[in-house]
Amino acid sequence: MTFDEARAQFPVLERLAYLNAGSAGPLPRAAVDAAWRRLERDVVEGRSGKAYIEEIVEQRERIRGAIAAVLGTAPDLVALADSTARGCQIVIAGLGLGEDDEVVTTDQEHFGLTGPLHASGARVVVVEADEEALLAAVTPRTRLIAVSHVLWTTGRRLEIARLRRGSGPPVLVDGAQSAGAIPVDLAGADFYTVSAQKWLCAPDSTGALFVRDPERLRPTLPSMFSQQSHETDGAFVPKDEARRFDSGWIAAPGLAGLEAALEVHPEWRYEAAAEAAANCRRLLERLVDVVTPAGHSTLVSFRPRGDPTELVATLAERGVVVRELPGRNLVRASCGWWTSEDDLRRLAAGLAGQPELGCYRP
Repeated sequence: MTFDEARAQFPVLERLAYLNAGSAGPLPRAAVDAAWRRLERDVVEGRSGKAYIEEIVEQRERIRGAIAAVLGTAPDLVALADSTARGCQIVIAGLGLGEDDEVVTTDQEHFGLTGPLHASGARVVVVEADEEALLAAVTPRTRLIAVSHVLWTTGRRLEIARLRRGSGPPVLVDGAQSAGAIPVDLAGADFYTVSAQKWLCAPDSTGALFVRDPERLRPTLPSMFSQQSHETDGAFVPKDEARRFDSGWIAAPGLAGLEAALEVHPEWRYEAAAEAAANCRRLLERLVDVVTPAGHSTLVSFRPRGDPTELVATLAERGVVVRELPGRNLVRASCGWWTSEDDLRRLAAGLAGQPELGCYRP
């Protein structure tokens, strides 16, 4: 598959320089068509019966295998969830944290991770987004280290393997900005969440959770898909392996779209995404203060010289879609394997068009 053929799968790219997969990736036509076919099937045949449920279960297993391939792990270690935040909730609740416990995290995390940490009742220790700072904050009371693989703010990539020390606390990794964007190495991660609507270009409310040792995490948020039998009082027998953490029903059209989306990515996706990010950085650093370390991720975050809210709105008017990071004076461009040189030139030209940013020189 050539670049042009692969890029043509995304209708939005015909009009927009869409640089916001860090929030939600572009939807491929195949995913939309698959979801629509599923809706049409349900309209005609209904959503009931043994065959209907068996079809859903079989599809979930195919998707489990496809996401496991993205992570480089076994399907039995992957639970299906509706978001990265849900994956974080499953892990944090399963650990049974309390007021006598501590969790260590960074000052660059998304609320999808920090919210569940706070709600656990444990003391949340916040440190600089640095591997040594995280390790230095670990005490005998620390029950969990919880971080992003790629920080959603600066785009910095943390070395997860450095955080797992022998008998030290387990490591929960928010993979929202990494799974599907960069090659994932699960070394050091006890838990790893996936947000499929971002870099995997799937419909909303789709995702997954990797659990290295399912037997060591208590299933505290059970669903019909996570149990193999249950009693009238709610007592249940969990399913084997990570299936015991499946977070519940994902709408059939969403499942169909997810399965289709997982099949559109070319073998060369990681190399192309890294090249696009490098090219984006090269163009933007002439115009703005780029804060993302070179070669770390497919995010390129920068400090504009003007108001970030106004800049994002102005760029949107010109057909360039990027994301403001509220309260941080940052704007973020997300570069996928589908990002073209023209997309990046449009972004750079839009920045150069701001009087306070000076002139763009190719």
